[in-house]
Amino acid sequence: MGRKYDNRKLYYWLMGSCLALIGLAWFVVRLFSIPAAIGMSAVAAVLPPIAVIVANWGQD
Repeated sequence: MGRKYDNRKLYYWLMGSCLALIGLAWFVVRLFSIPAAIGMSAVAAVLPPIAVIVANWGQD
């Protein structure tokens, strides 16, 4: 149970980071730098697959 809880916790952190990056990129950073907002969105696009891999790590 302890390992699964750690995986779930890390999954929520990664997905929360994804949402935060998207929100900041679209609503704040784009006003100052469009290339930075595109970069943040690209990083946010890569996080969900990584989060799923982390959440299922060690599952049979």
